[in-house]
Amino acid sequence: MGIKLREDAKYALVVPTSMGVRLSPLHGQPVHSSDTFLMHVTSAETNVASVSSYLGLPVKVLTTFVQGSPIAQIIKNNLRSRNMEYEGPEVPQGGPWGYRHQFNIADSGYGLRGPRVYNDRAGEVGRTLNAKDFDLERIFRQEGVQIVHISGLIAALSPETSVFCLELARAAKKYGTRISFDLNYRASFWENRKEELRKVFTEIAGLADILIGNEEDFQLALGLAGPEAGGKDLAAKVESFKEMIGRAKKAFPQTSVFANTLREVISVNSHLWGAILSAGENWHVVEPRPITVLDRIGGGDAFVGGLLYSILRGWESEKWVQFAWATGAMATTFLTDYVQPADEEQVWSIWEGNARVKR
Repeated sequence: MGIKLREDAKYALVVPTSMGVRLSPLHGQPVHSSDTFLMHVTSAETNVASVSSYLGLPVKVLTTFVQGSPIAQIIKNNLRSRNMEYEGPEVPQGGPWGYRHQFNIADSGYGLRGPRVYNDRAGEVGRTLNAKDFDLERIFRQEGVQIVHISGLIAALSPETSVFCLELARAAKKYGTRISFDLNYRASFWENRKEELRKVFTEIAGLADILIGNEEDFQLALGLAGPEAGGKDLAAKVESFKEMIGRAKKAFPQTSVFANTLREVISVNSHLWGAILSAGENWHVVEPRPITVLDRIGGGDAFVGGLLYSILRGWESEKWVQFAWATGAMATTFLTDYVQPADEEQVWSIWEGNARVKR
């Protein structure tokens, strides 16, 4: 099965996002006992887009920046280095207690000591994302976009960004852009907004061509019954995952692709990694396979990135889930939250389990 994409589009992939930085202690040490940190640029949505941008497809980021901020300059430099165009307003800081870019403070964990992530999002400038700051007709009609990828993180970040994501999805649908929606449920974002966000997520899902999420996402964001969350004995739960996706297909009949990652954590550095994909009438399952993990953050985003890249390349659906599995596994070997594939061959070697030296 393939997905028909707009042929006259300037951009293969467009992502709306709120950019920030991640601070991580060196050598997998805990945050509380460290005094030396690595800082790199991050956002879930640009993590997704990195697969396509590194492999040569045209990508655009819709975001917002703090005017005159050195962190904003670091972010812009980073996006350029990843072959990504960007567009968005420059928002005045408004004094030392005004706007800023988000900080994620996260260690990688080690062995049986799990990673810990501390989100510091006070004053986050990305919460101001608004459709009035972007010419959606120019972007989607005149320039053209093959796929827009929307994340539940941005859709739930603030009431303003919820409306922004809805308007993006409506404009994309109007002008023939395919819509990818990663549910990406976060309980803290949904606090005191459950009814409002359920309506927003249901409408975006109803417009989406590609719908992605784990067992918790489908249940808590869309209210669809599924297997118990927690990632234990996933191989034995494959049929119940299929049943959950079957319910999603009935609820959203216009969606042609459903995907779900499978992860069982043995230790911080040893995971079982698998995936389920439904494309039309076809099912493709990657039974959980062992992978060695340096840093797990961004693995799910890279899975989505590999899936979208495969669709953009026009491959058969069996290859979609294989390539996505491999980009997700590959991301866990990087200290950055985003994967940086050198070429397609490098990704396929991971799928094949070939770690031999290439000369």
